[in-house]
Amino acid sequence: MPRILMERSGEMEVFARVVLDGGFSAAARNLDLTPSAVSKLIARLEARLGTRLLVRTTRALTLTEEGEAYHHAALRILQALNDADQEVAGGAVRGRLRINTTIPFGTMFVAPAMPEFIARNPDLIVDLSFTDGIVDLVAEKTDVALRMGNLPDSGLIARKLGQSRRLVCASPEYVARRGSPETPADLEHHDCLTFNFRRARPTWPFRHEGRDIAQPVKGSIVVNNGETMKQMALAGAGIARVGLFHVAEEIAAGRLVPLLEAHNPGDLELVHAIYVGGGPLPHRVRAFIEHMIATLEGNPLLQGIALPSWQKGEISHLPYSVNASI
Repeated sequence: MPRILMERSGEMEVFARVVLDGGFSAAARNLDLTPSAVSKLIARLEARLGTRLLVRTTRALTLTEEGEAYHHAALRILQALNDADQEVAGGAVRGRLRINTTIPFGTMFVAPAMPEFIARNPDLIVDLSFTDGIVDLVAEKTDVALRMGNLPDSGLIARKLGQSRRLVCASPEYVARRGSPETPADLEHHDCLTFNFRRARPTWPFRHEGRDIAQPVKGSIVVNNGETMKQMALAGAGIARVGLFHVAEEIAAGRLVPLLEAHNPGDLELVHAIYVGGGPLPHRVRAFIEHMIATLEGNPLLQGIALPSWQKGEISHLPYSVNASI
C-alpha cells in the first residue's frame, strides 16, 4: 500500500498562499512561518512532483504552465476541504460569496434579489461584480458567474436558470429616417450595432424562405456591454439584436420597435450559473443558485417564447416555468 502523504494539503495551502501574495516573504507573514520554511516547503513540493511550479527572480514570481494547472487543482481541493469541514459543522452558509454577472442581468435580476438572500443568510458577505467581459473564475477568485448565451467547452459546471428570447429592434426615429428592413438581406444597407467581444460573430441568425441563414451585419458603432447597446438603439444610432428581458419595457412603451419578426428563427439566449467543478458544491454557492432559481421562476421575460403581440401591458402576463435544477 503506498504511503499516505499527510503533508499534501499543507503544501497546497502554502503554495496557494505564495501565489496569492505574490512572494515567499508575504506568504510567510500571513502563514506565521519564516521565509526559509516557505521556500523549503515549495522546494519539497516541486521535488515530489518532479517539475518546477514557480519561476522566481529578484523582481517577480510567475507560474509555469505546470504551476498554473496545479494551482487551479489545489484551489478546488482546498475549497472541498473547507466545505467538508462546514458539512460536519452543520452546513452553515457563511463566508464571502463572490458573484459575477453581466450588467443588464445583474441590474435587473440579481441586485433586487439580494436583500432577501442576505436576510436568509446573515453570516454571508456577498461580493458583487457586474461586467459583460469574459471572467476567469479561478484567477478572479469568483465563486459563481451568471452568463448569457451559449457556453464554450471548459472544465466549468453550468446550471441553466432560464432563457431569454432575442430580437432585432430599433427606435422609431431610426426607422423613420432609414426605413424598416423587410428581409434579412436589407440589413446590408443599415447601421447594425454589434459587440466587440472576441467571441462575438459578425452575423445574425434568421429564417428566410424556409431555411436558416447567418446574415452578415456591420455598422459604425461596436460596444462592450448590453446596456450601452440599448442606449445606442434608443438614441437612434442603429439596429440592435438583444435579449427581450433587456428591452421589454422599451418595446412595450414604443421607445423601441421589433424588426424582422417574421424571420426570427426562435433566437434564444440561455442563462446559466457557472462555477468551478472538481468537488462538492460550496453551501454558499448552492444557496445562491437555489435562491436565483426561486426568484426567476415564473418570470415571463425568461421563458423564451414568441410573444403573441407587442401591445403595451401584455408582456407582464405570460405564463412561465423555469427548467433548472441543482
